[in-house]
Amino acid sequence: MQFLIRRAKLDDVPTLVKLARMVHFINLPADREIIANKILQSRSAFARAAGAEVDDQPDQPPPKVKPGPTGVRRSVAAQLAPDTVTPHQLRPASELRASGKGRGKSARHSPQPPAAAHAPVPASLSPVQAAGLSAAKSDVFMFVLEDVEAAACLGTSQVISHMGGPGNPNLSFKLSRREFFSQSLQFGATHIVATLYLDESGPSELGGLILQPSYRSHKAKLGRLLSLVRFHFIALHRDMFSDRLIAELMAPISPDGQNVLWEYLGRRFINLTYAEADRFCQYSREFMLALLPREEIFLTLLPPEARAVIGQVGPETMPARKMLEKIGFRYKDFVDPFDGGPHLEANTGEIKLIRDTRLLTLGEPINATAATRSGIVSRLESDGEFRASHVDFAEGATTVRLTRESMKQLSVEPGMQLGVTPMEPPRGSPRKAPPGRKRA
Repeated sequence: MQFLIRRAKLDDVPTLVKLARMVHFINLPADREIIANKILQSRSAFARAAGAEVDDQPDQPPPKVKPGPTGVRRSVAAQLAPDTVTPHQLRPASELRASGKGRGKSARHSPQPPAAAHAPVPASLSPVQAAGLSAAKSDVFMFVLEDVEAAACLGTSQVISHMGGPGNPNLSFKLSRREFFSQSLQFGATHIVATLYLDESGPSELGGLILQPSYRSHKAKLGRLLSLVRFHFIALHRDMFSDRLIAELMAPISPDGQNVLWEYLGRRFINLTYAEADRFCQYSREFMLALLPREEIFLTLLPPEARAVIGQVGPETMPARKMLEKIGFRYKDFVDPFDGGPHLEANTGEIKLIRDTRLLTLGEPINATAATRSGIVSRLESDGEFRASHVDFAEGATTVRLTRESMKQLSVEPGMQLGVTPMEPPRGSPRKAPPGRKRA
């Protein structure tokens, strides 16, 4: 059985919708229109990575939201405007309180003078309108795992080149401790508070990883391949991605798609169901900045069941969290303002998989016995078509050699440039001894 990673295609929409219904993901909602639009974005992004001319598809308008008991909520038609990326900076939302600027988790960054990116919002524009002026879509790279023999889509993963940017911040809750002590009573208390934070640095985000349940225990470790191919791709197109990577992991979600933190906290300020708010986020994040409080929120006021999910992930997300932490991602007390899921982050240049990835020239084919390494090998065509797989190979200073079977699987020929990420030590080399044991 052969497995191939490729870019997503419109033919994958029905399968991806079914996959999206299995696990609740912000980056992979169970909506045909949204997924199809993401695939079109992804096709353009892969073409840009290959250096091809791209004529972007028009954006879809946001869904209309009817007035509710807390007041009138307006729909927003995103008007694209370029942004620029500045060095990493986190600051309290109170610093931008007067601007009315919102965040967009999908923001494309094109050249624009920094002064324009931070220009004040005209007084004649409402916060909703003003946010639309700085909203834009980022490059989204959507990968699909395919069973080559059955031509079946088995899973998907994504990487977004930049999340937010100047005037279009990415939002999170920063958790911190507040300690109180009474001299007269001679005892005190420690409280955890959440403060809305804005990140205008435009970090790259990993997300949307899901694999069909029947393949999750496959000996080929297909979930691992789907996850790690994103680091392989980032390394090969380093200039398209940020120096900081984030992964916004999902907190525990009920079988009917509800989140307890949203019900006790978020919905007190944004009177939408979790699903409605999630769907609207695909088009605009302005309403979060406009309606969520800027002041410290004492989480002690929440019931235990709501506090229990903060910074936690569901059982289906735990393997992904462990994998990310193993390769260098860390939790730094930032959580999602919707569901309380942890935000993990890492410096792009410190990820070993990225450091080890190289662009090599394909040499003449070899026999399977001549292969000395195994890992991810990929080919990006001039039109943006992408193919990658975990294969055996032999590498030199500037070349890589594959078996004929692997060359056929990847549709490559000698002389082509291939991306190569070794994932296993050279065969015959001594393996690292387990902790607490020494080699004889």
